[in-house]
Amino acid sequence: MSQPKATSPRGLSLADVVGALGGGLLRLAVEAPGPEVDDITLAEPASGVFGQAGDLLLGVGIESPEAAISLIEAARRVGSGGVVVRRGLARRRDVRGAALRLGQPLVELADHASWAHVVWLLRGILDRAATGTSTRSDGPVHDDLFALADACAALVEAPVTIEDTQSRVLAYSSRQDVADPVRLSTIVGRKVPDAILTSLRGRGVFRRLARSSDPFFVPADSQLQARLVIPVRAADEWLGSIWAVVDEPPPAETIRSLTQTASVVALHLLRLRSEADLARRVAADRLRDLLSGNVSEAEGWLPAPPWRVVALAGDPALDPENQLDAWESACRRLSWRRPLLALLDDDVMALVRDGDSDEDQESRAAPGTWTWLRAAVADLVQTRPAVRASAGSVVRQLPQLARSRHEALEVHRLAIAGRLPQSAVAVEEAWAEVTCERAVSGIRAYRSPGPVPDLQAHDAEHGTHYAATLAAWLDHPGEPRTAATLLHIHPNTLRYRMQKLPEIVDLDLADPVTRLATRLELRALGH
Repeated sequence: MSQPKATSPRGLSLADVVGALGGGLLRLAVEAPGPEVDDITLAEPASGVFGQAGDLLLGVGIESPEAAISLIEAARRVGSGGVVVRRGLARRRDVRGAALRLGQPLVELADHASWAHVVWLLRGILDRAATGTSTRSDGPVHDDLFALADACAALVEAPVTIEDTQSRVLAYSSRQDVADPVRLSTIVGRKVPDAILTSLRGRGVFRRLARSSDPFFVPADSQLQARLVIPVRAADEWLGSIWAVVDEPPPAETIRSLTQTASVVALHLLRLRSEADLARRVAADRLRDLLSGNVSEAEGWLPAPPWRVVALAGDPALDPENQLDAWESACRRLSWRRPLLALLDDDVMALVRDGDSDEDQESRAAPGTWTWLRAAVADLVQTRPAVRASAGSVVRQLPQLARSRHEALEVHRLAIAGRLPQSAVAVEEAWAEVTCERAVSGIRAYRSPGPVPDLQAHDAEHGTHYAATLAAWLDHPGEPRTAATLLHIHPNTLRYRMQKLPEIVDLDLADPVTRLATRLELRALGH
């Protein structure tokens, strides 16, 4: 079974979630120990989508006992906080038996209830739990946005969502009478589905949002019901948008009222952005202090060990702050809801978990783990070739994080210098390059006279290439043809140079220690 999320301090027990909705909609069919619920996921068995540990898994399309049992088994594997299916299925003996046997909490949904209505209610409960005033200062702002969404819904007599410029849902109206599947998915995931975004982008919707303040109507297509879209702007800055599910454009007076409401929404979005920036800065400062050696009180907010510190690289044209923003956006888009990222001496650093050997595959690859980050980098590098992730060693004690950070930066410097072929690599995989670089760094810091600097000086004075020849010869012992090919010379030329070498410097190349020291000195000199 997947381990509960260690970074979700504001979850609710399944009993509290069910109790908040009342027995008329949801009822516990099978009680069993499980993680707190901190999110909801629509099950997509055909795509292998079953959410993460702590999610309440909704069996919206589950209609047969066999499908329900398969869903329960998948939920158990990922560590779901509970599974919700229709009452008729939940009360079948074989379905309840599977939940009891696996120890998977099971919730029954009243047969008459609307999934859309339940999703809205559940999302509201979990959002309020996540934005409680005891843990976050933006609760009142969110409450106001939800009230504004309801006000807009009353104006157009239709469901409404308020979204930011990244199509993330900030608030939604309580009205659900004509909610379509896209709206349902949008509320569940707090983001417009990717397929719909692609369609809207192709129809020029976002281009128009970014350039204009005027409301406009988006006709229905095969994927989406018709929408009225109201841009939300402050001066010339686009902050977000209001989306209303309508069959036709509303009267002009209604649109004017919505436009006036959008100006109020803009003020709230500005405040929300400033508070979100503050919260992110506080979290980054906390991680920065930890990675700098201040480990006091860190156990209260860190995920469970073991950990790795990872150095992240992105587009070199971006300044460090923008690189941090780009990484945070990418991590959230790829399901790491609360990424542990900070800027430390202009390097973007992350703290990730490294799964224990006794954890199952889903837990070891959950968002926020090294396995997940490697997969995320492999995805990102397809469109952003400069993306790199360089990890330090696995540690279990807080004071050891400083060592993991130092190792991550060592690998990072090699990665951005192009000396490591992988886009995501850990220190144990790059140990040979790291070891050589440590030795070479020491040589560069304390240069001493000797035969290798003398050889380099001879080359500079006479225009010869003995140092490069010696490096190639050491790299390919007993393979003069390979060494000569790398130097673009004839093998006989290489042999001649090696024969002349003792006349220039005194090097006992039969001695293994001398060969090792010579090669390290040559690397320090750039060969």
